[in-house]
Amino acid sequence: MDFIASLLAIILLLPVIVIVMLVLVFANNGTPFFIQKRPGKNSRIFKIVKFKSMNDKVDKEGTLLPNEDRLTIAGRIIRKTSLDEIPQLFNVLIGDMSLVGPRPLKVEYLKLYSPEQLKRHNVKPGITGWAQINGRNSLKHSEKFKLDVWYVYNYSFFLDLKILFKTFGKVFKREGVGENGVNTNQPFNGSN
Repeated sequence: MDFIASLLAIILLLPVIVIVMLVLVFANNGTPFFIQKRPGKNSRIFKIVKFKSMNDKVDKEGTLLPNEDRLTIAGRIIRKTSLDEIPQLFNVLIGDMSLVGPRPLKVEYLKLYSPEQLKRHNVKPGITGWAQINGRNSLKHSEKFKLDVWYVYNYSFFLDLKILFKTFGKVFKREGVGENGVNTNQPFNGSN
């Protein structure tokens, strides 16, 4: 299902993909994509692709400025509308991700997970998931991980359909997105 659905979505969204790419080429000095290593199923590392919403501005010491200072106007819009997630359809197409599953987080979090939280990696990560339709960025990491593990124990085709259906409503209402398109979650430290 994932392969066919992602291929159809890419074909249907091709005009949007091209327009967003062109806008971001100008907004980000030629770089429309953000690529980062993330853990997938069984903690296998893959490269996630998203539209780049922040520039690479640094301070005098060469340290990246805070996210809020690097978020571009175009980036704010694509985050509020969740358009930044569209390139992950290519991750689904090649089999690194699924349409539905726990969101793939940073590699450095792997060593911080409890054995129970680590079970979120028993399935492929998804573009959307149970935690996304039940709070998204308004949840603490520990709450998201409980929802992710619940999904791992209960996933089914019909649950995935329910999550996909509810995702569209959340995106249109912009529920759970950080203020002004900025993810308000703090980095995971093993206890939050």
